[in-house]
Amino acid sequence: QVQLVESGGGLVQAGGSLRLSCAASGRSISSYAMGWFRQAPGKEREFVAAINWNGGTTSYATSVKGRFAISRDNAKKTVYLQMNSLKPEDTAVYYCAGDLKGGLKTTEYGYLGQGTQVTVSS
Repeated sequence: QVQLVESGGGLVQAGGSLRLSCAASGRSISSYAMGWFRQAPGKEREFVAAINWNGGTTSYATSVKGRFAISRDNAKKTVYLQMNSLKPEDTAVYYCAGDLKGGLKTTEYGYLGQGTQVTVSS
């Protein structure tokens, strides 16, 4: 079993930055693909970014490409999402997910965190 706990969310002005962390406990995630998803009020959960087991491959949603960066530190069992040039439309609850395969949908991940709120004011 793997438990994922997100942190680092908060309130920031448009144009600002935040770094989210996802700390894993239990089984090692060093062989897992990890992803970040988000869900805004009244909207479906959407893919934000993903990273393969060794950090060699990353993918991003078009809406965040060039502004967000996903990374991981397997020794610390932690995955990060650096978010720069934040926009009000980035406001959402951000979730961390992990699985051996991963993908672009949360249904492709066996483990999902509880989420952290990110609010971007205009």
